[in-house]
Amino acid sequence: MLKIWGRPSSVNVQKVLWTVRELALPHTTEHVGGPFGGLDTPEYGKMNPNRKVPVIEDNGLVLWESNAIVRYLAARYNEGGLWPGDVAVRAQADRWMDWTATEWQSAMVPAFLGLIRTPEAQRNAAAIEASTKKTNQLGLILEDALQGREYIAGSHFSMGDIVLGCVAHRWLAMPIERPATPALSAWYRRLMMRPAAQGVLTLPLS
Repeated sequence: MLKIWGRPSSVNVQKVLWTVRELALPHTTEHVGGPFGGLDTPEYGKMNPNRKVPVIEDNGLVLWESNAIVRYLAARYNEGGLWPGDVAVRAQADRWMDWTATEWQSAMVPAFLGLIRTPEAQRNAAAIEASTKKTNQLGLILEDALQGREYIAGSHFSMGDIVLGCVAHRWLAMPIERPATPALSAWYRRLMMRPAAQGVLTLPLS
């Protein structure tokens, strides 16, 4: 049976949990990281030398890096669905997954840490402002990409929407001013109507 190590408040763990729920895969979860600890044990270090979450074990395969896990699960268990069968469509999903990791999610980190995990008196206002500005600019790139399409790779929901959707959820929930994004907001509402998403993106930011 598939096993997941992580904590449900982690955006990277949420990507994996959402994927697993979309695929209706039997699984168990062990809470580690954050308030649960456990990342500094020798056993965990053997699974993931970076000592981060998530990690999965599936049929003897131990895998870390959330986007790699989402790709693996989609390809193994849902080829033609979450893993698009058309290589050009799959490339679209892949591109936005990588963009999320290298651009949007990383730009969001200082604002998220400052506003959600740092006491107000200790916040770096300049860092939060710069992060918010960059994150909003990138959000407008996604807004433009979603013009005239239901999902990020076209007319069908894919692995790319899961990864983007988890980060979009965080962006939309942070206490910041955001530009108007009607296409992105409509896409996000479609994602949140999926039962698998509702079962994952329900916790307050922490």
